[in-house]
Amino acid sequence: MDLKSGEACRLSGSSDDLETIKKILGYKTIAVVGCSPKPERPSYSVAAYLKEEGYKIIPVNPGHKEILGEKCYPSLLDIPGSVDVVDVFRRSEEVLPVIDEAIAIKAKALWLQDGISHPEGEAKAKKAGLLVISNDCLGRRRSQLKS
Repeated sequence: MDLKSGEACRLSGSSDDLETIKKILGYKTIAVVGCSPKPERPSYSVAAYLKEEGYKIIPVNPGHKEILGEKCYPSLLDIPGSVDVVDVFRRSEEVLPVIDEAIAIKAKALWLQDGISHPEGEAKAKKAGLLVISNDCLGRRRSQLKS
């Protein structure tokens, strides 16, 4: 898959802080909230790409036991061990509880995928010390910035 082309994610004109993006890309454990078992879905293809790139992927989807050969968890709170980045593939109006869980598990970063933003929740996450990027694609950014 060529994430630079926007195949799995739209191309954005985002002006998010490049240094924040680079810091987030340096973390290695990524919980993918809303990860789908369907290869045609962006949440699947982005998670698969990140896994291929050497990241530890933890699918979060209450409807599945396993995705991409990885144990799937019903929520962030059910994941044993630590999570560096919470990558969210949910509608904007559904992300506040996910943000609260990301704060509760002491994640280091919150990434809201293309088309997803929640200004109140993002401010809450930043106040709790998380790095935050919204309305951008983690997979595409990794593809663009990998060295």
